[in-house]
This record gives sequence, structure tokens and C-alpha cells, in this order.
Amino acid sequence: MNDNSFTFVKTLILQSFSIPIIMNFGDNMMLLRKQKKLSQSALGKLIGTSGDVIGRYERSDIKPSIDVVIKIADTLEVSIDYLIGRSNIESDKDVTERLQRISALTNEDKTFLYNMIDMALRDFKTKKAYS
Repeated sequence: MNDNSFTFVKTLILQSFSIPIIMNFGDNMMLLRKQKKLSQSALGKLIGTSGDVIGRYERSDIKPSIDVVIKIADTLEVSIDYLIGRSNIESDKDVTERLQRISALTNEDKTFLYNMIDMALRDFKTKKAYS
């Protein structure tokens, strides 16, 4: 088993146990690409490069420009922070759209909404503790 395969398997095992881990850009990109069932070549075509270049990004042989990182994040439907390993919260399109709608609210409306979310989270946590 080569180093990339070992890293990928280790990552899958740790994630299956919900162990929070922060990986590097290449590891995250490879994991997300495989979750989407995309080959390196397919991802390369979607962002306007080759599969060989995608492989080099995944092995950390080369670093992509910020423009390429944006294309990859958009194609894999995650935030740039998640893709580069700065966050372990995977933010998809629905979450991003909701956050954008919330940010347009007045401060009073945001406070009301945050209180409702906190209440719902507390209720879910309580139900889980007693079930």
C-alpha cells in the first residue's frame, strides 16, 4: 500500500468514528473527489486542466493558484476553508444559501432566528440524551 492509499484509508476510518481531523488540501481534494465518484481526469476536465495535474495537487507535488482552488471548491461543492483544511465543517450549497439569506436580515431578526436555532438544538440534544 503506497502512502496516498494509506492516508486515504486512515482518513476514512477516522471519519467513520467521527474523529475530527484536519487534513491538507491534497488529502481533502482526493477524499471529496472520490466521494463524488470523480476520476482525476474527470475533475481535471471540469476545472479546465488535466488529470495528471489533479494527481500532482493531491500528492502535494504542486500548489494550485487561488483561482484554481475556487474552481475546485465550486466543482466539489464545498467551501474553500473546508477544502484547504481550515475548517472541519463541510458547508454545502444549501447551507451557504441559507447563511447568505440570514446575513441580509436585520440584527433584530438575526437575534430572533439565532434564539430559535439555539432552542431547537437544545431540544434535539435533550431528546437524544433521554432516548
